[in-house]
Amino acid sequence: MPAERRYGMDHPHYPWSPMIKRGRLEWPEQARVALCVIVSLEHTEWLPPEDSVQAAPHAAGMIRRPYPDYSRLTHREYGHRVGIFRILEVLEKHGITPTIAIDALTAEHYPYLVQHCRQRGCEFMAHGVAATRMINNDMSVQDEQDYIQTTLDTLAQATGERPSGWLGPEYGESSRTPQLLAQAGVRYVCDWVNDEQPYRMTTPEGELYALPMMLELDDVHALWERRVRTPRYGQLLQEGFGRLYTDGADRGRLLVIHLHPWLMGQPFRIRYLDEALQTMMRRQGVWAACGREIIDWYRGQSSE
Repeated sequence: MPAERRYGMDHPHYPWSPMIKRGRLEWPEQARVALCVIVSLEHTEWLPPEDSVQAAPHAAGMIRRPYPDYSRLTHREYGHRVGIFRILEVLEKHGITPTIAIDALTAEHYPYLVQHCRQRGCEFMAHGVAATRMINNDMSVQDEQDYIQTTLDTLAQATGERPSGWLGPEYGESSRTPQLLAQAGVRYVCDWVNDEQPYRMTTPEGELYALPMMLELDDVHALWERRVRTPRYGQLLQEGFGRLYTDGADRGRLLVIHLHPWLMGQPFRIRYLDEALQTMMRRQGVWAACGREIIDWYRGQSSE
């Protein structure tokens, strides 16, 4: 899609909207902050398709080693075997029901995890086919449509419910992904990280909203890519929340935290997540909700 000069960014996916010019957004029971925790369950293939696009390995060193790279691959699987249960226990302790971003291959290969999350009342969000297969602009329209449809159909069969939310593997999209997601019936997407409130995206058909994450508080982005020390990361969670809580007295704010069980589920890191969530949830005026609940509420507010 060629760039076009316009008011705001050079694309047609949404109109520019400065925060100070918006009307008042009110969350349920006059909450100042809507808190959403997204936990990713993603499959890393031993031998991805040759034409697949992948991000940095994020585990067992910063470069890929000759096949089979057991330490890198099993480091990621730690999240499925151990880390996810530790994170879910902490979230339950603080009364937070997470949104589980799960890809198609995880849903197929780990049915126990699907059932475990279902029993805890988690919402399932579509997370592509696999962590090793990012959406990208080299895909044809038909290939991307098939990719999205395969993901949604697989998750609907595995979880018993068609997901309404989408998070691309490694936040990956093509220049047409929002339109194709809306066309497929997806209601909200988390790949756009540019706001502290939800907003409606511009699509020729369907109805699609952005649920923006706070990218700098994504645990991979902070701990692995920027090398933030874990105690400092816990402080950042609390400081970020504190400022949003203050600003939320004027207009409701949104804090979406993205966690990866292979990283934050480690025994020496979980304490800092626990402490940060305790600080957040002991304040009055915090609405902990899953992604679908937040978008449904926002949609009702924005239509009034």
